[in-house]
Amino acid sequence: MTWIKSLWKFSRPHTVIGTSLSVLALYFISLATTGTQITPLNIEQMLAVWVACICGNIYIVGLNQLYDLEIDRINKPDLPLAAGKLTIAQGRLIVGFTGILGLLVAALSGRWVFATVAVSLIIGTAYSLPPIRLKQFPFWAAFCILTVRGVIVNIGLFLHYGDKLNGREALNPYVWTLTLFILLFTVAIAIFKDVPDLEGDRQYNINTFTLVIGKPAVFNLSRGVITVCYFGMVVAGLFWLTSLNVSFFVASHIILLGLLWWRSRNVDLSEKSAIADFYQFIWKLFFLEYLLFPIACFI
Repeated sequence: MTWIKSLWKFSRPHTVIGTSLSVLALYFISLATTGTQITPLNIEQMLAVWVACICGNIYIVGLNQLYDLEIDRINKPDLPLAAGKLTIAQGRLIVGFTGILGLLVAALSGRWVFATVAVSLIIGTAYSLPPIRLKQFPFWAAFCILTVRGVIVNIGLFLHYGDKLNGREALNPYVWTLTLFILLFTVAIAIFKDVPDLEGDRQYNINTFTLVIGKPAVFNLSRGVITVCYFGMVVAGLFWLTSLNVSFFVASHIILLGLLWWRSRNVDLSEKSAIADFYQFIWKLFFLEYLLFPIACFI
């Protein structure tokens, strides 16, 4: 059980939850927008996509931990590698196994899934692996995260589901709207994620937005980007996505916007734990979008 708990923490649970919800949400949006019924076959296809994407997710976050070990001992000492609960050899084994398994399952599932997982792994490798190590450059670090989370996963999986559900590899206004929302929201996540890690990043010369412009500026910028995301969804619901449940869609995003500003008003930027809690709150808002959007399509 101790090893399983360490493996769970090694996989960075918030990213696993985000990946799982994106796979499920895109599946249900595809069903709703194509009028396709749930069948054992397309459930099996969805599960195969989930396994491939989760393996890719673990590969990317695991590789980052292998090459951030000294930094994590300062910034995230509770992670299994930094805490010594997993050895370097075990970490390498997990990363290698999940990377290979993810590519294999994706290749057997379809070309769009394989392209999604393969490109994500390439970008994830470039993000962490020397000598490229894009994470040391603020722009390219954010670019890697928003490209994978915001564009590649959404478009790649929707094209896959379209092909498998009704033989049509086509994008519609629903997936474009969700993709744009996730793209912008991921910008907020990408620039805010390094705020709690200021000490280790400074010591090991990882040049993040937090070091360049400071905590308050990054905090306000992230909150502003998310605010724009929610206003955009309200406008889209009123003028563009009128075939979904407009009342539910608009009201839910107004409520989440109010919750964001209420939650952000008392964040103490001098307390690392307060910053980390708010970062996890942002991820919860991210998770909610992948629940609200398909619900609005179905009801």
